[in-house]
Amino acid sequence: MSHKVYLAVDLGAESGRVMAGLWNGRKLRLEEIHRFPTGGVYLGDTYRWDVLRLWSEIQNGLTLAGKKYGRRIVSVGADTWGVDFVLLNQQDEILGQPYHYRDTRTRGALGRTFKRVPRAEIFQQTGLQFMELNSLYQLLAWKERSPAILDAADTLLFMPDFLHWAMCGVKRAEFTIASTSQCVHPLKRDWSLSLLKRLGLPTHFLPKIVPPGTTLGKFRKSLAERTGLAGVKVVAPPSHDTASAIAGVPTANTGKANWAYISSGTWSLMGVEVQKAALSPRALELNMTNEGGVDGTYRLLKNIMGLWLVQQCKRSFEVAGRKYDYIQLAELAARARPNRSLLNLDDPRFVNPPDMPKAIREYCHETKQPAPKTDGELVRCCYDSLAFKYRQVLNALEELTGDKIEVIHIVGGGSQNQVLSQLAADACQRPVITGPVEATAMGNLLTQIRADGELASLAEMRAVVRGSSSVQQFEPVACDGR
Repeated sequence: MSHKVYLAVDLGAESGRVMAGLWNGRKLRLEEIHRFPTGGVYLGDTYRWDVLRLWSEIQNGLTLAGKKYGRRIVSVGADTWGVDFVLLNQQDEILGQPYHYRDTRTRGALGRTFKRVPRAEIFQQTGLQFMELNSLYQLLAWKERSPAILDAADTLLFMPDFLHWAMCGVKRAEFTIASTSQCVHPLKRDWSLSLLKRLGLPTHFLPKIVPPGTTLGKFRKSLAERTGLAGVKVVAPPSHDTASAIAGVPTANTGKANWAYISSGTWSLMGVEVQKAALSPRALELNMTNEGGVDGTYRLLKNIMGLWLVQQCKRSFEVAGRKYDYIQLAELAARARPNRSLLNLDDPRFVNPPDMPKAIREYCHETKQPAPKTDGELVRCCYDSLAFKYRQVLNALEELTGDKIEVIHIVGGGSQNQVLSQLAADACQRPVITGPVEATAMGNLLTQIRADGELASLAEMRAVVRGSSSVQQFEPVACDGR
């Protein structure tokens, strides 16, 4: 049987891929076509994204896919991390080199902003967790430092929206990625224009917001000729990678609030799927976030500093001449003494330190906890801190929804970490189901398949995930905890 083929462009903070999804009408099989590093670039005292290099790598992947699958390819869609954006002028020239969310220019932005508009009012207007990296504070930083660039901007495009424009020339903001910006109203599902105007930010460059699954157009003629992908459509999937990952959770309980998810990678995003945004004073107090999902749902969640800590420890170990893969680091952590020290993962010192092990040890000294000495102790400290944070967030989610969470699904690259998965089960005292690793690509691809008329609902998409992937279950064991 000849399969239809759909392509997912999936960019994470550490790597990007062009993935092919082979669809036979019942099951989806994934094939990696091209993988490449992403990562930021230091430019002077700033931290930026080299979007032209990323787009060049994507074109390489599209060309390889065209050579392999040709006319069987139906559509392409892109997903990326949230909040970052590209500014274009009226001639579609890029204005400034796009900033990386870990750039330091937004430090202290929350306090300055609250002096102009109260925190509670911003939450009611956006429903989003307060993080200095949010697009709202990036825009304020542009206005403070380079107001002429904002004035000259004709269109703001979040990273996946920029890639879609590069593919087909259409300028739209897909809803799930726009909802990460802290510039979108959680009830109106459109830009919070009154808030932006109160903060003195221009709004003329904000594109129309469209739902996930929107067909944007066909490949530009020049791109089709370069890649051999004539007639291929561009479909906006859930363009925030976490939104695609949650669409790819293999739950049979779509529409119920008795399960939670952790999209585990550089970040850990832990939450539940709800039908409307949670905007109560308690949700604000807990600093929860409401981000867009598929079929009008919201992702009530917490952004948690995830495996970034381990990634940066690994980087420091390599600089010192000690090379490990992630499996070896997990084995070292498993042998280390548990719960010696716990980190506050919201501490800004962990956002982008030059030396993560040093930052962890300094934090432990300051908080009068034993400082990790060995590489295994450092990684175990990160794992224990994550598991403890998961338990805190689980309690907050149950409080806000009034529902008992019976199971936790961990998806994404971090789902391969069996040590952390067991720690999460133990800390939360809930069964943990891990997989699929490629939930983001699957959610992206299945949204395209649905847009092609092959599937009818989110529940059907998730049924395909269950039938096309394997999972592993971790049962909680009693632990002394902290």
